[in-house]
Amino acid sequence: MKPASPAAPRQSEPTEANIRDLVYAFYDRVRVDPLLGPVFEAKLAGRWDEHLPKMCTFWASLVLGAKQYRGNVQQAHQPLAGIEPQHFSHWLYLFLDTVEARYEPAAAVRFMEPALRIAQSLQLSRFGWDYTIPAEQQALLDRVAPRRRKDEADDPHHTNTPRGEPFPARIIGRSLDE
Repeated sequence: MKPASPAAPRQSEPTEANIRDLVYAFYDRVRVDPLLGPVFEAKLAGRWDEHLPKMCTFWASLVLGAKQYRGNVQQAHQPLAGIEPQHFSHWLYLFLDTVEARYEPAAAVRFMEPALRIAQSLQLSRFGWDYTIPAEQQALLDRVAPRRRKDEADDPHHTNTPRGEPFPARIIGRSLDE
């Protein structure tokens, strides 16, 4: 697999311009990927020029707070036939690899956290609420933002949570502690 080599020094802050560069570089990788390419091509054949600007708007909305994206992520991904957990894991690997190659760590986390949460949400809705998130995905999430102890997460009056923790609430579904 071709690694994500940065076109320029890693960015310290996301901007609309470098988010566009990230999205286009990432989907260039997806399109030639033997696992993901056929899935995306089956859905987007002849519509890539329409899809990529939507993805730029989506990521700018998430990372920059632009709030311009008007779509339903769950609904858009439901009709995809043949999607299995390994597709999500591989998508995450490619995306996070592309992000890490283009952004400094503090900026990269701004992409990684929502990517992991969205992937988990999509999997839970697709495979059922009893679905256990694959260990490699949970390890990525734990690396990006370590989880709090269970008793801290369940105590609404707990005040010793580190300031700026990116996940104030537990993700819906089973945790590894349950």
